[in-house]
Amino acid sequence: MWLNRLWRKHHEAAKFLVVGGICFVATTALNYLLKLTVLHDKPVTALAFATVVATILSYVLNREWSFRTRGGREQHHEAALFFAVSAIGIGLNVLPLAVSRYLLDLRVPDVSRPVQEIADFVSGIILGTLIAMVFRLWAFKRFVFPQAEARAHRSVPGPRSRLTRHEPRPVAADRTTSRR
Repeated sequence: MWLNRLWRKHHEAAKFLVVGGICFVATTALNYLLKLTVLHDKPVTALAFATVVATILSYVLNREWSFRTRGGREQHHEAALFFAVSAIGIGLNVLPLAVSRYLLDLRVPDVSRPVQEIADFVSGIILGTLIAMVFRLWAFKRFVFPQAEARAHRSVPGPRSRLTRHEPRPVAADRTTSRR
């Protein structure tokens, strides 16, 4: 019973965290793919690019699942706000990595390669993601999807718009033609 009450109160935040987990894995995998290949000397750029790709995935998942009943804005306005908030989130995400690398000089040759990689992971992937996640959750609920229950719940799968729903056509007047 208490679990049901907790779910009802925080279901959007829980769904947001699941989407965040999926995007976290996508960001981490793409970041290391880029960092270990084409962007070897540019870890901040690799993280920023990986975060942009994960942000696009995040928009789709958050709009269609986490905040699917929220709204209050036209879709193009909502998308513009989502990506504006996410751009700030990307800045917040890469800021700890930039501080670690360029202000604290936690990079080769000043430190060993394992220390550099641990510092990159903790500052960019863990700390940056946590800071950006808290900001995004607040900003999405406040600015992007401001009205709770603005869109109807979908209980059964099917078209979301009356425009795509196929209504039966009215039967035209009976045309009887005799063919013999």
